[in-house]
Amino acid sequence: MPADRYLVDTSAWILALRKNFLENAKARVDELLRYDLVFTSDMVKLELLSGTKTEKEFERLQTRLAGLVNIEADHSVWHRAFELGFSLRRKGLTIPHTDILIASCAMQIDAVLLHADAHFDLIASKASLRVESLIG
Repeated sequence: MPADRYLVDTSAWILALRKNFLENAKARVDELLRYDLVFTSDMVKLELLSGTKTEKEFERLQTRLAGLVNIEADHSVWHRAFELGFSLRRKGLTIPHTDILIASCAMQIDAVLLHADAHFDLIASKASLRVESLIG
């Protein structure tokens, strides 16, 4: 197993955690968790936790996420996001700001972004974001 760090995006978590989970997504996330390579960010946590349906589900997921290393969106991450958003727009790409912030968090620590969201492949085609896609 390589020693890379991985920021697991909300899109990948959803595929791995839902009741009718996607087998390859669950296996990949479980593998990364087993090797303690998974990082998170507050934006990913916000997206995941706001999608929970019950207080019990919220508490359970919040506890699990608290055990992961969090990439803090400090001034340098925000500055990277500002520049990335500007650069992408100049290259003809309009990407949701949440995805720009998540990508900036991954880029800040040179983590691979595990995802199931085509926006991240677009960002990677124009910037130094390393990605691993769970889709096509």
